[in-house]
Amino acid sequence: MDPDEGDILECDLLVVGGGPIGSTAARFAAKNYSGKIMVIEKRQEIGSPVRCAEGISTGWLDELEIEKTEHFMSKKVLGAKLYSPGGHELKIGKELAGDEVGAVMERDIFDKEMAVLAGREGVDYMLKTSAINVIEEEGRVKGVKARKMGDEFTIEADLVIGADGFESQIGRWADIYDSLAPKDIMTCFQYRMTDIDFDPDHTHFFLGSAAPGGYLWIFPKGEKTANVGMGVQLSQLDGSMSVRDYLDRFIEENEWLNQGQAIDMVAGGVSVSPPPEKVVKDGLMLVGDAARVVDPITGGGIANGMKQAKIAGEVAARALNENDTSEEFLQKYEERWREKLEDKLWRNYMAKEKAVQLDDEQFDQVIDALSDQKIEEMSTEAILLAVGEKYPGLIESFQDMM
Repeated sequence: MDPDEGDILECDLLVVGGGPIGSTAARFAAKNYSGKIMVIEKRQEIGSPVRCAEGISTGWLDELEIEKTEHFMSKKVLGAKLYSPGGHELKIGKELAGDEVGAVMERDIFDKEMAVLAGREGVDYMLKTSAINVIEEEGRVKGVKARKMGDEFTIEADLVIGADGFESQIGRWADIYDSLAPKDIMTCFQYRMTDIDFDPDHTHFFLGSAAPGGYLWIFPKGEKTANVGMGVQLSQLDGSMSVRDYLDRFIEENEWLNQGQAIDMVAGGVSVSPPPEKVVKDGLMLVGDAARVVDPITGGGIANGMKQAKIAGEVAARALNENDTSEEFLQKYEERWREKLEDKLWRNYMAKEKAVQLDDEQFDQVIDALSDQKIEEMSTEAILLAVGEKYPGLIESFQDMM
């Protein structure tokens, strides 16, 4: 039943955002709490439109208790290839390539499947419903003002989880953080292209000035079809070219790409910032992109966000069971997710800050040095040690990261 203008709905836990991270938080809360859990999603269809490059690894899916994966996997790959501006190539096996390499998924199917898993635990969904403000009383979040089909109403909740993505308003309305600096935003544009000539058994990453402050990716969706996209640091755009202009230029300059056809396109932004000082307050938790746990190097957020969401759901259930949704109690969530993710997020943020200072010649040296070494671990420290052996002068400014 759709709410009418002025209605007041009630639930125990309200999750704002029905993507895979919001659904995962709701699912693990529902596994451990028997009260009413609701998810609101602003779009009319979960998973569409897709705003993602769709690359993931598969090892962490077991941790999230996701057993069946074949139906949302488009293409499994052997690893990744990185290319420097001068043409040096580094091949990395998928076991070392991180959380965005291993397979390319169908995000619309994946997102719906995560909602199905939550629904099976008893979670209620309300689509085409936007949060338009948070409700606070004496500094405690008590729910949200919402709008559906033009009607505004109230949803009261003992606890709210903000899973509303990069454009999250929940965190700003609740005064947890301010807007991001341009250097901490990656603006992205992607085509799905077909009839292109490339190696479909690897994901591909192109570094350097072709994608200022970011990189270009090719994620295979089949033998001659791939997601071809680019992320550019917002602070690197001076108004003369957009990220789409940079991508179009790269495609036009490469015959193996320019013979292909674009069959869809998507644009969006990604935070590449360090994590905020806190992501909770009385009655509120933030999770996923809304909590700014996107990897600052890769711009990938699904793996980190869903790992964090599981913790959020478990702590939310415990808070509700113990009738304590205070910021002090929710520190249990802060402690667990930060122990799991924060060190790597900060290290990769520092690496991102240094990497944007490299010119094309230095990128050539990095990839050249790594291609000569047997890298046992694709950590920032391992990379710096390998590069330092061949080009010691190149890593002088990176010593604070060793």
